[in-house]
Amino acid sequence: MAWMKKTAVGLVAAALLAGAGAALYVQRSFARLDGGLAVAGLAQPVQVLRDGADVTHVRAQSPQDAWFAMGFVHAQERTWQLEFNRRVMHGQLSEVFGPATLETDKLMRGLDILGAARRQYEGLPLYAQEALQAYARGIQAFHKNRPQALPPEFQVLGVQPGGAEGAVWTPEDSVGWALMMALDLGGNWGNEFARLSVARTLDTDRLWQLMPPYPGEQPAAAADLAQLYRSLGVYRPAGASGPAAASGAHGTANAQAAGFLDRQIGAGMLAWADELARNAGTNEGKGSNNWVLAGSRTVSGKPLLANDPHLGLSAPAIWYFAGLQAPAGRASDGTPIAAIDAVGATLPGLPFVVLGRTDKVAWGFTNTGPDVQDLYLEQINPADATQYRTPQGWAPFTVRQETIRVKGQADVVLQLRSTRHGPVLSDVQKSHADVLDLGKYVLALRWTALDADNQTVVAGLKTNQSKTVDELFAGLAHYHSPMQSVVAADDQGTIRFKAAGRVPVRDAANDIRGVAPSPGWDARYDWKGWLPYDQTPQDDGAKGWIATANQRVTAPGYPHYLTQDWTLPYRYERIAQLIEATPRHDVASMQAIHRDVTSLAARRLLPYLLQAQPSHALAAAAQQQLQGFDGVMDAQRAAPLIFAAWTDELARGLLVPRIGQERFDATYGKRDYRAALEGILERNDAWWCQPKTCAEQSSAALGRALDRLQADYGADPARWRWGVAHPALSAHRPFGSVAALARFFDVSVPSHGDAYTVNVGQYNAGEAKGPFVNRHAPSLRAVYDLADLEQSRFIYQTGQSGLVFSPRYRDMSATWAETGYRALQRRPGRWAHTLALNPAPAAP
Repeated sequence: MAWMKKTAVGLVAAALLAGAGAALYVQRSFARLDGGLAVAGLAQPVQVLRDGADVTHVRAQSPQDAWFAMGFVHAQERTWQLEFNRRVMHGQLSEVFGPATLETDKLMRGLDILGAARRQYEGLPLYAQEALQAYARGIQAFHKNRPQALPPEFQVLGVQPGGAEGAVWTPEDSVGWALMMALDLGGNWGNEFARLSVARTLDTDRLWQLMPPYPGEQPAAAADLAQLYRSLGVYRPAGASGPAAASGAHGTANAQAAGFLDRQIGAGMLAWADELARNAGTNEGKGSNNWVLAGSRTVSGKPLLANDPHLGLSAPAIWYFAGLQAPAGRASDGTPIAAIDAVGATLPGLPFVVLGRTDKVAWGFTNTGPDVQDLYLEQINPADATQYRTPQGWAPFTVRQETIRVKGQADVVLQLRSTRHGPVLSDVQKSHADVLDLGKYVLALRWTALDADNQTVVAGLKTNQSKTVDELFAGLAHYHSPMQSVVAADDQGTIRFKAAGRVPVRDAANDIRGVAPSPGWDARYDWKGWLPYDQTPQDDGAKGWIATANQRVTAPGYPHYLTQDWTLPYRYERIAQLIEATPRHDVASMQAIHRDVTSLAARRLLPYLLQAQPSHALAAAAQQQLQGFDGVMDAQRAAPLIFAAWTDELARGLLVPRIGQERFDATYGKRDYRAALEGILERNDAWWCQPKTCAEQSSAALGRALDRLQADYGADPARWRWGVAHPALSAHRPFGSVAALARFFDVSVPSHGDAYTVNVGQYNAGEAKGPFVNRHAPSLRAVYDLADLEQSRFIYQTGQSGLVFSPRYRDMSATWAETGYRALQRRPGRWAHTLALNPAPAAP
């Protein structure tokens, strides 16, 4: 018995030591918020102050030290986020996650994100290069003498910041991260490819019914797309085998994982990588709201401005709220640098406030969504596969080689081609081989954001120095990609909207206009120049207010073509209703608009749901829950869930028989086909509804929806809740895919809304797991009061810290879910934390 007691004592002691070690590690992982730190690379001391709203304020004595300190702070709080983002854009995820992320790495290498970033960095003015250099040095200084333990992501995955090269961040990485934001927001190549794909089985008229142009407009393309593609013979012959790599890479990822944790992470990263690949090149659903009111429409007589950009939710959040203040200075060549005085949302990876305000002016962005990506069918020379067809004859592909290191496997060597238009996407997007005959044609991408003259980061730096609306938009003349619909107001009462960014001009003879892939050898489809900045859409607010919500922002008679793929105007129309309903607004009424969850899109289809008569045991109980439902997507009600499940089943029932399961699966989710459903039901379209009537299809869809809801949520519709099926999920990468870890690393709260409400809650009905989970929502909300900018407010969905053990990791989530706010001040009444960064000599 004595040995048993000794063993028990030993186990207890070991457990206590392990617990003590874990507690010590947790404490050491926290960011230093108070006291002082010696930091090599600073020229003068910098104060890093955190206020009661947990906004971090950097107060420096030169612009260079401010940018340096911003890098240091981002590294303190968001080390893993920076590492993960760097690996994404470098195409180096597979070094950590194995073949599960190989397709993502291939896409990033194929687009040559880092190559484009290097070329663009070289073209920046010296002061902008030095700003990015200072920021990168701040991140590097943090890691050279790290004052805290690395967060658990590094420990569990066995990763060191910067990987084998140890380059934790470079100035070119900041340019690359701006490009990644353009990739997330600024493209429609996915829409173009979807039209090419479905044109194989639909004629062109049916294609436009499936993917209609903007309400009230005709299709932008005059060409008969289906006939064109068939005549060119672009499609893969029926029965030909698809790409072997598609299933092989996936199977290997699971088969060779080292253990349970690796398998869980690999599966989760595979799902994430597949989603990224599916959603790349589509801006459908990627929206935002902003609106600004002139003093004539406010209680105070000064403007009010609101903004809520809608982005994919993540933990930590994409944003980090901070203020930067520094006096005027000079670059190393003597170029004057204006004083910096801004507070708002920064992006870890960039050294400036992206969305926010200075002491005199406030601004907000939404995605304009012009067509700045065109796919080109490049015909391969039958006699020499190293050549493709141009207007001048055959020309050689430009070829470069990339090597991707893959954990647990041999390196993957890629031969990547490009044409005069840009990178050959077919070399890195396996879905192209499912559709195209790649022995005859490939698809190349022309994309504005990859051009060497992209100086978007210069515009970002200049906004932080603006004192008036005029100065703000003068700085935004440098903005390149992705085009943004900017509303702004200053304390002198000026309000304005302008679309800032680069848009191509297309030939009048171009009968495809970029809505689908064009023959790359025909010069009429080439871009002919750029729309001048003074001719992009704009509005000086003569009617007293301006709002944008990704709807068509061009006025009637506007002479230039931007796109036909605007977002359906439901959010804009609801914002306009709410603005007009109140003669004079204040901060509280602006916040009420942010809170609104009335879906005008749901109202449009609701009569068809109410008329449905399925032969289902729960039909009467479900219809009872729908009584009084008026499209308000309230988390506490059952009706929104019934409506969402019905529209999902309706889309499947109507569209799959017409376009095929494979094409439906490839496109559904990143688009919900809502406009197509509206048109089919309102036309009572027998072709789409066959072999049943449309009313019978609607009833059958409700029956299938009730089957699903009963299986998932029980047999009593009165107990169903939209918020349970529709939580706002801010997922961590990669631990959100590990059930035992997700509860700690993910941030999830019940949420209201749908894709068409002002308080948006977009879900991906194509997801097998969690089809109604809100994954794309207001990534922040902000309201700016130009009568007293210190009364401005903000919130976002997680917390400032990216360190999972910190109480500041998720402490905004409940407030965000209920549309609450925190103060956004430049000069708060008190400081919660005070940290001094002091210059220290560089290590020898």
